[in-house]
Amino acid sequence: MARSGRSAQKGVRRSPKRLVLGVLIFGFAALIIAQSAPQIRNVFNPVRASVGDRLGGGEQVGIWARLTGRAAQEARIRDLEAQVRDLSRYKAAAISMAERLEAYEEILNLMGEPPVKGVTARVTSESEGPFAQTLLANAGRSHGVEPGSVAMNEGGLVGRVIQLGERSSRILLVTDFNSRVPVIGEVSGVHAIMQGGSTSSGTLTDLPERSDFIEGERILTSAEGGAFPRGLIVGEVHQSGNDWRVKYAMSEGSSGYVQLIPPPTIDRPISTGDLLPADGSVTASPAQGARR
Repeated sequence: MARSGRSAQKGVRRSPKRLVLGVLIFGFAALIIAQSAPQIRNVFNPVRASVGDRLGGGEQVGIWARLTGRAAQEARIRDLEAQVRDLSRYKAAAISMAERLEAYEEILNLMGEPPVKGVTARVTSESEGPFAQTLLANAGRSHGVEPGSVAMNEGGLVGRVIQLGERSSRILLVTDFNSRVPVIGEVSGVHAIMQGGSTSSGTLTDLPERSDFIEGERILTSAEGGAFPRGLIVGEVHQSGNDWRVKYAMSEGSSGYVQLIPPPTIDRPISTGDLLPADGSVTASPAQGARR
C-alpha cells in the first residue's frame, strides 16, 4: 500500500509538467502552422528581420569589426567609392567641356599658346650675399636657355632667369622682394600684381576697386607685360585681414630640378611700307589671284 501511494503521488507530480510541455508543443506547432498563412506571415516578417539584423549582422559583426579594424577599413572604402563616383562625373563633364572648347576654337580659328619647349636643369640655392633669393641652374646659353626664360617645377612657377652664362644661369625667385608677377584669378578673373617678400606667400597689389578674388582659388600668370606665358600656376589665394596673399605652389615641388621655358615672344609685324615696291605699285600674290 505504501508503494502504491508513493507511485500515485509521483504520477500526480509529473502530470502538470507533462501538461505544460504538451501545451508548449501545441503552441509552437500552431504558431508554425499559422505562419504559413500570408496574412500572419506579413505580421511576423518585420519582427523577424529586425531580430535577425540585431543578432546576426548588426551588433555582433559591428563589435568584431571594431576589434579587428575592419569597420574603419569598410568606412574608408565607402568614402573612396563615393569620391570615385564624384570624380567620374567631373571627368565626364571635363571631357565634354574640352571637346566643346576645341570645337569653338576651330570655328573661331583661334590662335592658342605655342607649344612649350624647355630645358630641364638641376638647381642649387644660395644662402648668403645679395642673391639669397635666387637659384643657380646648371644649364645656360649653350644648352638652349634663352634670356628671360621662366623656371617651373612640379608645383608651379619658380621664377625667371636674370643672368645667363654659357653653362649656367641665375633664377630670381618669386619670393624675392623685387619680383613682380602679373597674375589672374582662375575663377574670378581678377587681375593683380603679385609681389614677393616672403618665403611662404606673396602679396597681391594693384587690385581693382570693385572686384575681389575667391577664397582658395588658383592664381595663374596673366601674360601681361610679356614676361611670363599665360596660364602658369602661381599658387592659391587666401585673405589675411584686408590683404590678399598667395601661397606659392612651387613649394610643393622639391626635387631639385626646374624646367626653363623660353619667354613668350611675338615677332613684331613688318611695316607695310617695307613690303611696297619702289614705284608704289601693289601686285597680288598668286594665291590672291587664284581667289579672285
